[in-house]
Amino acid sequence: MGAEGTPRGGPVSKPMESVRGGTMGVGEMPLEAQALTATSRDRDLVASCRAGNPAAFARLVELHEGMVFNLAARLLGDREEARDVAQEVFLQVYRMLGRFEARSTLKTWIYRIAVNQCHNRRRAWHRRHRDREEALDEGLAGDKVLEPRGEATPFEEARLRERAARVQAALLEVTFEHRSVLVLREVEGLTCGEVAQALGVPEGTVKSRLSRAREAMRLLLRGRVEEGQLP
Repeated sequence: MGAEGTPRGGPVSKPMESVRGGTMGVGEMPLEAQALTATSRDRDLVASCRAGNPAAFARLVELHEGMVFNLAARLLGDREEARDVAQEVFLQVYRMLGRFEARSTLKTWIYRIAVNQCHNRRRAWHRRHRDREEALDEGLAGDKVLEPRGEATPFEEARLRERAARVQAALLEVTFEHRSVLVLREVEGLTCGEVAQALGVPEGTVKSRLSRAREAMRLLLRGRVEEGQLP
């Protein structure tokens, strides 16, 4: 993270990978090969971190800090709190790397720590009667919902951001359980299986929560967002 805790952009992936003497775009790589590559990278990175290599842990933070900040900001509705949570998440990651057994991907494991930290922070807010959630009306780094799509005019961009702010405001009204599953599935793009691993619940529970969460959002957004204008 930067000196002020603001997230840097994600790393730039190699646009091409050599395959049997030729080349193919990363997007064309077989899913099995992609999974194997990510698993091998995670294993090597974790091993280097455990060996006390500070450059390896810096690389781990660089790879995942944007996603952790965005997730925390979505779940908490407060950027300053999200920055604090992101710092705490990586402290926890550093302390707990020895327990990482690669039963899930490193990314999913970090998601689980981040969701737990956000849940703990919300409970602390309630104890202090300081539950001050606010709509996020500005784009987040790597955000999939608030980012304007394509070449938008200033008017269209303003309309998109206003609409996204209404969606975020509604998101902050659903339960934390529903919010967590919605953000992980709909914003972060995890599969239901990955969401289950991140939340530590059965996949069937994820699907049930997701169905109820979508219905809750639909009811909240009725009348707030023009029909057919949801992102």
